[in-house]
Amino acid sequence: MNFQLTDERQMLQDSLRRFLADRYTVAARNEASADPSGYSPAIWTQLADLGVLGALLPEAVGGYGGAGFDIATVFEELGRAGVVEPVLDSAVLCGALLCGPRDAQPSPRDREYLERLVAGDLQLAFAHGEPTSRYERTWVETTATGDGQDIVLTGRKTVVVNAEAAELLIVSAREGGAPGDRDGLSLFLVDPQAAGVRMQGSALLAGGRAAEIELDGVHLPHSARLGTAGGAATRIETALAAAEVALAAETLGAMETATRLTMDYLTTRQQFGRPIGTFQALQHRVAEMLIEVEQARSAVINAAGHLEDTPQTRDRHIAAARNLIGRTGRHIAEEAIQLHGGIAMTAEYELAHIAKRIVMAEHRFGDADTQLERFIDLSAA
Repeated sequence: MNFQLTDERQMLQDSLRRFLADRYTVAARNEASADPSGYSPAIWTQLADLGVLGALLPEAVGGYGGAGFDIATVFEELGRAGVVEPVLDSAVLCGALLCGPRDAQPSPRDREYLERLVAGDLQLAFAHGEPTSRYERTWVETTATGDGQDIVLTGRKTVVVNAEAAELLIVSAREGGAPGDRDGLSLFLVDPQAAGVRMQGSALLAGGRAAEIELDGVHLPHSARLGTAGGAATRIETALAAAEVALAAETLGAMETATRLTMDYLTTRQQFGRPIGTFQALQHRVAEMLIEVEQARSAVINAAGHLEDTPQTRDRHIAAARNLIGRTGRHIAEEAIQLHGGIAMTAEYELAHIAKRIVMAEHRFGDADTQLERFIDLSAA
């Protein structure tokens, strides 16, 4: 496995880092978080113009990347800056759902959506999690039943990130089987304004917004189905794998920023007439933070390098990376806050937002304990 960035990825990383350093200040992030949509539409458009969204999707559908290292390169920089724009949910997760299997071509309708997504003209949200699903990827109780020429969706979805700003929802529903079965799952494109869709939005602790969605007899044409009837499990698992690599890389970037802010603080905060960073006990704690960041980097590289592998191998490496990053991320967030003191949790200081993103990232798609269970199951299979 080659750990070096290609020239194209290096240029993307450099340009994205410069852009975020110039434009994504703490004040700009707070303003974006306060926007009714939960993000800055202007920043979203600029990210698209910069080619960031295109780097997350394959060339066959209008992008120019989509590989594990493309995703990791982008999201490490987004995590480093604490970006709240819904790049993960709209571009990576929903983009992968629209792309479908690697050996299949998207329909003309789906290709048009993907082109709009790359151009920054389309916002999407994946309505998949349910009140009783916890971290089970195929636990879906929402039903899709036939009614003449229509399909009727009934059920509830929870913590649907970016739902309020989305032009389209991609909704998982069961056309057969029992909750938890892989067979019988389907995906549907749903207009958030359609009759029977009720949405209650709220702000997320780490930035952005999500919504609780109730589907009360939502009528759809059969053409609203994404892919084949009852065969969406593989598509969902592939999209979630890409999203988990993105989240791991984003957390790595946030850990780097938390460590940098801590080192800067220790070299400027004076006590007893000298910087507190000269105290040996604090130096040891920072050294441990630096070591754990490098361990996390290795885990992200490993997960990104296996994203195109067989599902079992792919998911095993991703579970290992997410478990390690969940544990080390919590440690780094706690250490950064303790070494800073009270200033660490003030809204005007960057670490407050970064630490919250590190801690909350663990709880998306499966916490450290859940990832360990997945790794054990996949290793034994």
